[in-house]
Amino acid sequence: MSPRQLRLGAFMRPVSIHTAAWRYPGSFPDANFNLSHLKRFIQKLEHGKFDAFFMADHLAVMNMPINALKRSHTVTSFEPFTLLAALAGVTERIGLVATASTTYDEPYHVARRFASLDHISGGRAGWNVVTTGNPETALNFGLEEHVEHGERYRRAREFFDVVTGLWDSFADDAFVRDAESGIYFDPAKMHTLNHKGQFLSVKGPLNIGRPVQGWPVIVQAGASEPGKQLAAETAEAVFTGGGTLAQAQALYEDIKSRMDTLGRDRDYLKILPGAFVVVGDTLEEAQKKRDLLDSLVHYDSAIAGLSVILGTDASKFDPEGPLPPIPDTNASKSGRDRLVEYAAKNNVTVRQLAQRVGGYGGLSFVGTPATIADRMEEWLVTNASDGFNIMFPFLPQGLDDFVDKVVPELQRRSIFRKDYEGRTLRENLGLPRPKNRFFEPAGAVKAAE
Repeated sequence: MSPRQLRLGAFMRPVSIHTAAWRYPGSFPDANFNLSHLKRFIQKLEHGKFDAFFMADHLAVMNMPINALKRSHTVTSFEPFTLLAALAGVTERIGLVATASTTYDEPYHVARRFASLDHISGGRAGWNVVTTGNPETALNFGLEEHVEHGERYRRAREFFDVVTGLWDSFADDAFVRDAESGIYFDPAKMHTLNHKGQFLSVKGPLNIGRPVQGWPVIVQAGASEPGKQLAAETAEAVFTGGGTLAQAQALYEDIKSRMDTLGRDRDYLKILPGAFVVVGDTLEEAQKKRDLLDSLVHYDSAIAGLSVILGTDASKFDPEGPLPPIPDTNASKSGRDRLVEYAAKNNVTVRQLAQRVGGYGGLSFVGTPATIADRMEEWLVTNASDGFNIMFPFLPQGLDDFVDKVVPELQRRSIFRKDYEGRTLRENLGLPRPKNRFFEPAGAVKAAE
């Protein structure tokens, strides 16, 4: 029996999650907003047989003080669909995953954009379903305050049903294009959705043919209780926050067991923690790289980053004191809870906690290609993950180090592909093509029900 295979995505907006990445010696300061650089990055990732290029998105400038904001390389980034459509033209196999908000967008827009991207790329699109955590976004969409957390997830569930219903507007063989008879499509193979629900009213049909993959791959990133349930019901890949090995194993089993209850096949959902990876030829070299990178983080950025994750202004806290009680807000709950738990367990000061998250405070693999592969293999074989969304410390060096040094080590262990299994993102992830709920071809399998 062949060993389980790692799935690898690349988290690429921002191109590095680390606050100081753009300042690292030899890095491209404009890497986050330079098309030539981004073409180079995705082609290198495809050379390394990565499953997907993952584009997060923000619908507002991050809510942090100007002294911190002026140091952030995330202030300017391309709109994901525009960029991924351009990158589709310079790649052939790597998946193209974009974030689209269920809170601040409309399902018809989302369905149309992803269907277009899937056709343009030949079946490589993926939708990262988010409810949007940044409260500042509300102010850009006619609201005075962020939509309540539970309501965001209830809307998201209905939103998913509408988008996937719109993707199923046409049967796969609806467009006959018979020039002799003058029949372009068969009206009997077009479905009008006529959805009227608690949050949404959408007539349909979508004015674009069914996506190449049936549906683009569904990705989700929430780890709160509503988020885990939404993932179990709808997702085919989940971007998690990492944590310890034991925490990851518990989260993995939690989501997969919910799938069991729903009658979904566990193999049809890939759990991919974000992993920040720094590669060196020796452990000492790798740690020196990380230390240099962290030393470039200004305290203004550190405390601002902490404020964003906690959903409250941490600059008012005593830097040398313990983390005070954090009020419940409409910001992302899972990230806040992990930090609060870490602070209590390790008895750190606010300053120490800020410095930890100021660059990047999540799951990190810092070491040689062999030690990094050891940890990835451990997470895979102990059911802590199905792979990882790799976060690079700086670019291009950090990306090149991973592709040139870590990927061959994973391939040598026979836990990562040497070539792509297919042409679509679904084929490469080992996911079935969803059946059309209105026009069901014989033998088709629905991936998320």
